[in-house]
Amino acid sequence: MVSVGRHENISLLSYSEVEKVSGYVGNFTVSVRRKPRYVNEELCTGCGTCVEKCPWKKIPSEFDLGLGNRPAIYFPFAQAVPRVPVIDTVNCAYFKSGKCRACEKFCPLEAIDFEQQEQLVDIEVGTIILATGFRDFDPKCSPQYGYGTLENVLTGMEFERLINTGGPTTGQVRLKDGRKPEKIAILHCVGSRGDQNEHCSRVCCMYSLKLATLIHDYVDAEVVEFYRDMRAFGKDYEAFYERVQRQGVNFVRTGKDIRVEQRDGRLAVIAVDVYTGEEGETPVDMVVLSTGIEPQTDQHKVGATFGVSLGADGFFLEKHPKLAPVETTTDGVFLAGACQGPKDIPDSVAYGSAAAGAALALMDAGSVSLDPFTTYIIAEKCGGCRTCEGLCPYSAIGMVELDGRQVAYINEVLCKGCGACAAACPAGAAVQHGFTLDEVLAELDGILVTI
Repeated sequence: MVSVGRHENISLLSYSEVEKVSGYVGNFTVSVRRKPRYVNEELCTGCGTCVEKCPWKKIPSEFDLGLGNRPAIYFPFAQAVPRVPVIDTVNCAYFKSGKCRACEKFCPLEAIDFEQQEQLVDIEVGTIILATGFRDFDPKCSPQYGYGTLENVLTGMEFERLINTGGPTTGQVRLKDGRKPEKIAILHCVGSRGDQNEHCSRVCCMYSLKLATLIHDYVDAEVVEFYRDMRAFGKDYEAFYERVQRQGVNFVRTGKDIRVEQRDGRLAVIAVDVYTGEEGETPVDMVVLSTGIEPQTDQHKVGATFGVSLGADGFFLEKHPKLAPVETTTDGVFLAGACQGPKDIPDSVAYGSAAAGAALALMDAGSVSLDPFTTYIIAEKCGGCRTCEGLCPYSAIGMVELDGRQVAYINEVLCKGCGACAAACPAGAAVQHGFTLDEVLAELDGILVTI
């Protein structure tokens, strides 16, 4: 991350959002909205004095998932790149009441700028790589697990922050009453495989085994893992599973019906053992939910902005699952990581490298191959009804002025030759190469002569 931030050929636009994308492969124009940090990035050295001096320090931290607090001016996380803080205008005393300005008073370089405004930046690019990541499943959607209603029921990510030495508790895992847990249950497939999503999230089994190892090493508590199927699919993953078994972790194979309830001040995991068919109740002090991977909440909006289709599971759809796994149907737009579907770190790295390679190869070629069966418009016939414009799935059709009237125009770089416009045009102005009326009639004549 630091190398990316310091690379002379990389412009890092953090705290920004893509508003609009226009153009086509080799000639994209991307409009980026840069939000104000209220800190001058050119002057700030990341010393952290403003963060230390801020008097408002009890705001729930997003990075710590609400388990810890942060001040009103803060670094998004410890290793954030660039190392420039941002002011939370919702909780900042100055933006609420016009008072305080402690961060400005103590900044030795006068980098605080309360007058910063949003900026809209247009960037000309040849190719685009989408790497928007994933969203953790919200277990509140599955009330049987007790998340949000029962104490000491955490998600895997929340437990990660608890057991991390840089987390809100400096690695000390404690129950709500301050006691050290003696027995912890880890529940697999929360939000995956038909619970809320049909797909397997792939990473859950392995990070559950990792958490079991961390608990064994640092918490010294008994661990019980409730799983449906153990999917240790990667290189050396099965060996890691066997190692966790040797550490004394208990594994209970269950079906889909599993729930968590309160029992005499403790939690009880109630599940049916698939081998005996009997429902059992396991008392524990803490429950960790292995939540699955879902598409980002704005996946549809991002897909529409970049011209990328979504699959039935809501993830971005590649051009071909085997022959073009990082390409999309929009030339020049590539996919990397879990925005395309659930992936672990090795696969994300591999797909990221593949997307970078494909983008570089396309730019290095300096040209693109066009579909031979694109459509064109006979301007003399076009009545400007715009029927074709609304039907085009690739946004390849626009309107231009010709001899004082509006007529359709097709960008052949964007056109994929689907023929929807040619079929719908009421004036017959949209014609597809290879499928003109004369060519189609000639084919019919040839078939009839053969018969």
